[in-house]
Amino acid sequence: MARTVPAKGVSVRSLVLDAASRLEGAGVSFGHGTTNAVDEAAWLVLHALELPVAELGPYLDLAVDAERARRAQALVARRIRTRKPAAYLLKEAWLGPHRFRVDERVIVPRSFIAELLRARLAPWLAQPAGVRSVLDLCTGSGCLAILAALAFPKAAIDAADLSPDALAVAKRNVRDYRLGPRVRLVASDLFDALGGRRYDLIVSNPPYVTAAAMRRLPEEYRREPEMALASGRDGLAHTRRILAQAKRHLNPGGLLVVEIGHNRKALERAFPKLPFAWPVVAAGAGYVFVLRYEDL
Repeated sequence: MARTVPAKGVSVRSLVLDAASRLEGAGVSFGHGTTNAVDEAAWLVLHALELPVAELGPYLDLAVDAERARRAQALVARRIRTRKPAAYLLKEAWLGPHRFRVDERVIVPRSFIAELLRARLAPWLAQPAGVRSVLDLCTGSGCLAILAALAFPKAAIDAADLSPDALAVAKRNVRDYRLGPRVRLVASDLFDALGGRRYDLIVSNPPYVTAAAMRRLPEEYRREPEMALASGRDGLAHTRRILAQAKRHLNPGGLLVVEIGHNRKALERAFPKLPFAWPVVAAGAGYVFVLRYEDL
């Protein structure tokens, strides 16, 4: 139940602090765009108040009338009651400054590869201006395909996914970014529908959750499509297929970039001869690997 507020209203600051306390007290899980109760509370409150979600500071002392405050509190109550990730309630997710439309048909975007694309994959791509073709495998909402198109403006992008629902969401995002002429959506089980097409760059954030971890997932993660998360006993079923086929779809000198979550040790045991490079991302090293065509 949403808390009541005085008729004279409250400040944004008090709404955010109260919401954070309620989220923590309810034991909700984070990880779908935020990592803690304060950030999640700020996102929910600012969205409900129709304020810029990236700019909490300037609005902390803004007075909020009772009706708008109750609207923000009701949204927080819904987050607690339903255990749906905030991204699904708000129909949006953010990767850096970029907003994407999402709903329960797709996994909530949260890939570390987004960081690497913002840096145009330096230093692994010596000449990013020369990238002419990119494949995003398991594209989901289309977010990485769109970020690749923005990072490499001369490249044509293929965005592949097995899920028709995910491709429908990706289509909306591609249209929102006006990238239809450059981003081609492909219904494909990994490489299966791509024929002999080759690319300068392949990126993928495939399913990588182990069977044991799937059984322990918090309720928020169970709201996401299982097919976007589960990848066999050791979490590497999809990555094995990608490694087996990637060289046939890379141009000489091309680059393969794949996110694998916490599976680095298992991957290196399974492929001891592959010279994986591990870029440093916000969470550290070991979450995304890079391989060159020649390595494969």
